[in-house]
Amino acid sequence: MIGDNFLQEKRYVEAKKRIKQIKAFYIHLTVNIVAVAIMVSINLTVSPNFHWFWYGVLGVSVGTFFHWFAVFGANTIGLGKAWEEKKIREFLEKDNTDNFKKY
Repeated sequence: MIGDNFLQEKRYVEAKKRIKQIKAFYIHLTVNIVAVAIMVSINLTVSPNFHWFWYGVLGVSVGTFFHWFAVFGANTIGLGKAWEEKKIREFLEKDNTDNFKKY
């Protein structure tokens, strides 16, 4: 049963790491929303005729997208661990079928 404790501890550490990643993303997102709100208010107060804040919004959005993709992306678009496991099973089954046909 020592192995069970080790596996349970490993899963706990991995879950804790994942929660830290998710928390960091939400903090990043919140800071970016506040930064965009400040940029928009400064822009519309100082020079309302030229909307330069869109450049900042674009930069912040690109950074936020890459952070989102690093944390959630592969799983969200269907390329996470479940997809990898499914593809491995498919290749193994195909390999077994091909080997069976040879004999």
